[in-house]
Amino acid sequence: MTAGSSPAAAPAPAAPAPAADVRRAGRWLFRAGVVFLCAWVLVPIYLLMVNALSAPADVTGFPKRLVPGFDPGSLAFFLRFQGVAEALWNSVQVAAVTMVLSIGIGAPAGYALSRFDFPGKGMFRLLVIMTRAFPLPLLALPLAVLFIRTGLDDSIVGLALVHTTLALPFAVLITFSLFSGIPVELEEAAWTLGCTRLQAVLRVVMPLALPGIAASAVFAFVISWNEVFAAAVLTIQNRTLTAFLLQSLDVSPLPLKFAGGAALVIPALVFIFAVRRYLFAMWGIANR
Repeated sequence: MTAGSSPAAAPAPAAPAPAADVRRAGRWLFRAGVVFLCAWVLVPIYLLMVNALSAPADVTGFPKRLVPGFDPGSLAFFLRFQGVAEALWNSVQVAAVTMVLSIGIGAPAGYALSRFDFPGKGMFRLLVIMTRAFPLPLLALPLAVLFIRTGLDDSIVGLALVHTTLALPFAVLITFSLFSGIPVELEEAAWTLGCTRLQAVLRVVMPLALPGIAASAVFAFVISWNEVFAAAVLTIQNRTLTAFLLQSLDVSPLPLKFAGGAALVIPALVFIFAVRRYLFAMWGIANR
């Protein structure tokens, strides 16, 4: 280096990645996560439906089909299997009683939470949610002993009471959000026109909240329809479809398993998609 010459310039630091590239990578990561979750949920359901809508020979054969044969043989075999019809009818009865009890208790509780201020209101809401904090297997033995002593074991009513306990927190929270989204001024206007509080609720509030209440009822029906642990522990002769399939899982043929799985999944999917926009009320988004 000669005198007076300037020293060599230091290398410039690497430029940071542009913000646009970071956002683009984030979007691709988000899309990949969505695709993965959709595949995780939809692929098993698709394979279940393919086998349920195929002939028994195709279900037990190899290679497996990727397109349903639209043969009702597996479903017909499932419906003719001994005990399936009784178990299916038991599931319908238990789910219907659970739905009625959940709405009959949950809707008044949700209305009271949305319209009245009383000591311990916040604690009551917390206790409603805390009922789901206790796992059902932990309560199985005390429930079985209690039901045997009271004569509710192996009965439709006894199992429906347990399912109502599972569905009631959701019914209370959904109806609370629904009634909170209906202005109280509408009821006050009905009072000024001569309606009592009960008449105002029946004539003004209920028609506005009816779609959401119906969604809550369907949600309770689905919870009862798919519940298996309490049904397996508390019933012997009057088993629901889920408990019946669990009992015969090791010895039943493949067509029965796939058709039974479809019989459990299809009603739940239909009900959930039919009322999906009302179920957001469970998270505090009222149906306005």
